[in-house]
Amino acid sequence: MIEEPKINRNLALELLRVTEAGALAAAPLQGRGNKAAADARAVEAIRSSLATVDMKGTVVIGEGEKDEAPMLYFGEQLGNGLEPEVDVAVDPIEGTSLTAAGLPGAISVVALAERGTMFTTHVHYMKKLVVGRKARGVIDLEMPVEWNLRRIAKAEGLPVQELTVVVLERERNNEVIAEIRAVGSRIKLISAGDVAGALEAALETRFGIHCMMGSGGATEGVLAACAIKTIGGDMQAKLFFRDEKEREVAVKEGHRPDKVLCLDDLCSGQDIFFAATGITSGELLKGVRYEDVYAYTQSMVLRSASGTMRIVDAYHPIDKLRAKGLLPEQVAIR
Repeated sequence: MIEEPKINRNLALELLRVTEAGALAAAPLQGRGNKAAADARAVEAIRSSLATVDMKGTVVIGEGEKDEAPMLYFGEQLGNGLEPEVDVAVDPIEGTSLTAAGLPGAISVVALAERGTMFTTHVHYMKKLVVGRKARGVIDLEMPVEWNLRRIAKAEGLPVQELTVVVLERERNNEVIAEIRAVGSRIKLISAGDVAGALEAALETRFGIHCMMGSGGATEGVLAACAIKTIGGDMQAKLFFRDEKEREVAVKEGHRPDKVLCLDDLCSGQDIFFAATGITSGELLKGVRYEDVYAYTQSMVLRSASGTMRIVDAYHPIDKLRAKGLLPEQVAIR
């Protein structure tokens, strides 16, 4: 007997309006070199949009503290106070540096799940290992890079040299990069945007990416886990500490610092909703584009209960965006 979802409506479609608002608010500042201003606009738009959603939402993990940005803070209550009660993971701009520089791949992203089901921490980073459906169940974060790559290659039915691995380009990932290259697999280095990177790995047949390795943001890890669980991929993670103080933070939060976190540790919910909207065009999603009297957006919307993945193209009248404050009068769009 199939268990009925506890949340009896598709909140993912309501989240779509939220991430569209975040992307549309940030987009006028793409390429203008001001990360803080773009973040502030996206946060304001997302907070306002989430306030109208029928839910009792609590932010359990977000990017404000790490980015020193105008935050949607831990424990903040969102929604209009009606049921259901949910955890919220949010990154108004995943890729603030990409937005400020006008580079590809920035997105606005939000996920919801039943209250008390999402992993929460003030530790900023975690090691991650992400694969798609074919390699589900064959990975082990505590094993060497080569061991994992050879198992992933076998599951994918490919020579290990034909695997492509996404890695965030950071000094802390240099050792992982060297180990991947020693095996002979390809690497796609990304400068930011590891939620998008994780999704590309989990949707391997669509993007030709077979795995994501290395450390990145903890918020991005929880957001990615919500999406990956919905689309049937696999993920393991472990908190990454830059110093002993961060390890102490994890212990005070009740976490075992060296525990390998599986998908259910990162999000144990069964009713998961995820939405992301492109800000700048990347491989995962197209960015905001202005066409005559409309602003175009492209979004990804996921719901675990149905397993549905929707790619939504939308056209928003520019005059209405200006009326809502999502497109300032003084910002030229051409």
